Amino acid sequence: MSSIFSKIVAGEIPSHKIAETDQYLAFLDVFPCAVGHTLVIPKKEIDYIFDLDDELYTGLMQFAKQIEPAIRKAIPCKRIGIAVVGLEVPHAHVHLIPMNSMSDMNFNNKLKISQEELAEIAAKIRSFL
Repeated sequence: MSSIFSKIVAGEIPSHKIAETDQYLAFLDVFPCAVGHTLVIPKKEIDYIFDLDDELYTGLMQFAKQIEPAIRKAIPCKRIGIAVVGLEVPHAHVHLIPMNSMSDMNFNNKLKISQEELAEIAAKIRSFL
């Protein structure tokens, strides 16, 4: 069965895309820890990040690194935190989370942001790519 992320890649579920290549996709988390919380995934569905082959893993991290400056410019913060948890969706992914304190990476404390606000945040981040 396809993961929710594979359904996003296939266009079956809408998302607030930040950037996309043939192999990778970055989009806003709809249940963010902080405003601008972005998920970066390989389009190929592989459950565990350390099961990615070296090329796909390295490419994922390079793609995330290209997205980070745009998030940092769009969302005032001290830095962008990176996390790989991998328990909530069986599809390898990286979290890029704007941070001003450690509590901004609390995965048990999710923000409620409207679809309209998410669209505005995504547009603002994309404007810095």
